[in-house]
Amino acid sequence: MKKSVLAIVALISAFLFASSDETLRAAWFVKNISCKVGTPLAGYGPNDISVEKLDDLQLHGLALDDGRTKTLLMSFDLVGMNADLIRRIRHACAEILGVKDQNVMLSCTHTHGGPHTRRYSKKTSSSVKSDSFAPAEDIDDEYVAFLEAATVDAVKRLVADGKWRDCRVGFFSSQCDENRNRRYTTVENCASFNAHRRALHKLTTGIADKELGTVALLDATTYEPLYVIGNYAAHPLASHAPGRGGLRITSDFPGFYRRYVERETGATAMFVSGACGDLVPKDDELGVNAARKVGENLAMASVAAIIDIKRNDGRFVIQKPRLGASIVTMESRLRAPYRKMFGRDTEKMELQVLSIGDIAFLGVPGELANELGLEIKWHSPFKRTFIAYCATDYFGYISTLNQVAAGGYEPQSQYFASRDTLRLVATAQDALLSVRSQVFPEDCTGEDPYPDNLALPLVNLPGGVKASKWQRGANK
Repeated sequence: MKKSVLAIVALISAFLFASSDETLRAAWFVKNISCKVGTPLAGYGPNDISVEKLDDLQLHGLALDDGRTKTLLMSFDLVGMNADLIRRIRHACAEILGVKDQNVMLSCTHTHGGPHTRRYSKKTSSSVKSDSFAPAEDIDDEYVAFLEAATVDAVKRLVADGKWRDCRVGFFSSQCDENRNRRYTTVENCASFNAHRRALHKLTTGIADKELGTVALLDATTYEPLYVIGNYAAHPLASHAPGRGGLRITSDFPGFYRRYVERETGATAMFVSGACGDLVPKDDELGVNAARKVGENLAMASVAAIIDIKRNDGRFVIQKPRLGASIVTMESRLRAPYRKMFGRDTEKMELQVLSIGDIAFLGVPGELANELGLEIKWHSPFKRTFIAYCATDYFGYISTLNQVAAGGYEPQSQYFASRDTLRLVATAQDALLSVRSQVFPEDCTGEDPYPDNLALPLVNLPGGVKASKWQRGANK
């Protein structure tokens, strides 16, 4: 009897106390980065002056340590940042953590209720005259200085506090019908920007990535959620109603997502925007209730995901949460109006990978169309890949070649040559494959590297009937 009790205790302990290979350490911070009322708001042009604050703009940071290296993922409630600002912040934070710059990823939620933190051109607005693109907006230099200092201070405090927690990492993928494609394309392939034609909303049945990615860090002992990341593709402008509604400082629906998850689970929550270049919430620009609706619907889906993760840990908890990171560069020719605007013919853009075991975040240099985001997901070697919006630069919209042929708002604002967008996808795939092979070198042995060397059953359903059983029945 005594031996039986000891055996049961040993089994329970093995379940609750994961081995060091199955856990990693995590620490996180939340920083208020709100601007003052009266600050011009970015996203709808240079002349929207804020008159009130709906909620705080926040910076969320999550540091991870797998015993081999550290990474830092940060999400800013901002419309976007240019590459020079991103690189300065990235480098400063990397030095504090003692890691390479590639181990630090920034991403912007793309809220349209925050200050101007991006610059389209080094020239002044008055010197840029063209009918093919909007004048450059004036960056808020005072706010940018505050932002840099606040970010560096937050990371320094994180390291000094040393409040690391042992965690297991779970992930889940849900389909959430909270967005729509804002482009309507006619039979002859002419596109309409339906933000200006709401009567056409019912006709907008174009491709829309409905995936809500949820990453949950669970306490290694109790399995209770400590930290949650949500990833979804939709422009955060649900609250941007005409008039006063569009003049509020706000994080929009990502804030409602975070607050709901935190209230109901006790965990800290981060939101990372996906490839939403041509996606908006279904109830876009209708006010606070619209933002609350989409944010809380997504949050409830993440809470449901956590239930599945905890109760099916063999499927959804990563067994080897090793960390990986990379930054790669591609160069593209600028389109004619922008060669004049930028004063050069080509532009170098960065793509960034930050991986945790079986999942990866892919950071992009601007407003990626959801179709291209899906292409990257489809061609990734990781079980799940989540796009991190405006992570390495704010380089305008990035559309497919055929979207440029169809016209419309997003392609009109695309800086670089449309024939290079598929090359961007291929560059992303190469970067993901490279990180995967570095983190899991044992998977790349043999005649074929991962994933071509996988010997999977015909029916690869966890807990289901083995393929060999089906095959035996078929061969009788």
